[in-house]
Amino acid sequence: MSIIRSERTAAGLLLGAAALGLLLANTALGPALLDLQHAHLGGGVIDLSVGHWISDGLLAIFFFIVAVELKHELVAGELNSVQKAIHPAIAAVAGVIVPAGLYLAISAGSGLQQGWPIPTATDIAFALGVLAVFGRGLPNRLRVFLLALAVLDDLIAIVIIAVFFTQDPNLLELLLAAVTVTLFGVLSRMLRGRLRWPLGVVMVLLAVLTWWLVYDSGVHATIAGVALGLVMARRPAGRVTHVLEPWSNGLILPLFAFSAALVPIPQVAPSELSPAFWAILVALPVGKLIGITLGGWLGSFTKRGPERGRISVPGLITIAALGGIGFTVSLLMNELAFAGSEEVRAEGTLAVLLGSAVAIVVSGILVSLLARRNRRLHPVAAARDGAPAA
Repeated sequence: MSIIRSERTAAGLLLGAAALGLLLANTALGPALLDLQHAHLGGGVIDLSVGHWISDGLLAIFFFIVAVELKHELVAGELNSVQKAIHPAIAAVAGVIVPAGLYLAISAGSGLQQGWPIPTATDIAFALGVLAVFGRGLPNRLRVFLLALAVLDDLIAIVIIAVFFTQDPNLLELLLAAVTVTLFGVLSRMLRGRLRWPLGVVMVLLAVLTWWLVYDSGVHATIAGVALGLVMARRPAGRVTHVLEPWSNGLILPLFAFSAALVPIPQVAPSELSPAFWAILVALPVGKLIGITLGGWLGSFTKRGPERGRISVPGLITIAALGGIGFTVSLLMNELAFAGSEEVRAEGTLAVLLGSAVAIVVSGILVSLLARRNRRLHPVAAARDGAPAA
């Protein structure tokens, strides 16, 4: 299980699953796989296709883990004070505003402006994976800053999903979900001794009920995972995420990447591709690069004394390139934004994959160059920082 917890392994599985999905979708197996993806499982109260069970059901577990990590960083980690959080927060906000603005500028007049959230997301697992693969010997402060930035980016993405992809929510069901979430949080603080297993079973039932209430209310079901992760007591939440992490890295995220990338490549000339395709393709790697670099530079002025220069401009540019790897959350936002148009959704998926691929290549090169330079200038510190990653 330890190898599946590795950031390198998680990134490799995610990329491999997406590539396999895209490849198989464009072979003779493609139609059968698409039929399977659209086949419905369940019935009665809950009737979802296989694809929606993955994106609405399994992905809620991934967002639960994200919420627990977010809470840890806010309470005891790198975001537990305004002074610590302000620099990555400015970079994260700029890293959302610039890609969104670039998307809107490119897609203006096309009627596809609802796709603006797609290039605003950063895939934390992939970004850290690339950093782990190519960044041997880099100072740990770069990883810490990237982690804080990506966590805040995830928080913004959660807010975007909750606010902009919710239509006519059922307030009564949301109120009931708030009650079940509260009970879940209270019980998590009572998990000890002989009560652990009975309470654990009740909590699982409450989590499932919360998921259904949120899903049926009209709010995207992954928000249920976020709410449960935020209210759960820290110690049991840490144990649960330790158990769930290999399943998330090894099954849930690759399965989602495979399903999301299961799209036939449009047999059209580049000039016939929708403006959304070009807007995502440009805004994801370029918008993130410009936005995070600019925001990181402006945020550095909130630091005092020697702290101001702890992350150099080349370091900021490297982190910004890593931020352009959208992948998981960008693919989810693409599905939500273009749910009514299968053709545009397919082109959006291709744009996310291509834009993320560009960001992977560029960031891999930049991380390698920066790590090589750091190992040459600071061999002792580089050896110390590089030891855990190796």
